[in-house]
Amino acid sequence: MVPQPHKGRPAAAMTFPQMPERVRYDGAYPTRERAEEAVRAVLAALGRQVVGDERVALAGCLPVEAVRVFTAEIPDVEPLTGSGFIDDLASRTGGTLATARWDACTVLAVVSPLGVVRTIT
Repeated sequence: MVPQPHKGRPAAAMTFPQMPERVRYDGAYPTRERAEEAVRAVLAALGRQVVGDERVALAGCLPVEAVRVFTAEIPDVEPLTGSGFIDDLASRTGGTLATARWDACTVLAVVSPLGVVRTIT
């Protein structure tokens, strides 16, 4: 089920179009498209890891378009370690471990002010 915007949902502190722009700037990505790929890949990876109340709380912190990416993934049965998260991200994107680490760090740094870090730590 994908949350739909409604009057009771508070506005996110950042819009979805602002997320890749911020990731592009902070992560020195060459294009907005490449930055958006990173945003979508990392949010999907988080969607495979976060469950229960934390998943609901995280979805409440993100812009609706980001929530759709995050909630489109069914959580894995077993949670991954940090290095497992990076390995999985690299495998699914076809990138290197270094690129996956860069993507994850950059995207998480951008979304953490939205309340994500408090939610999943």
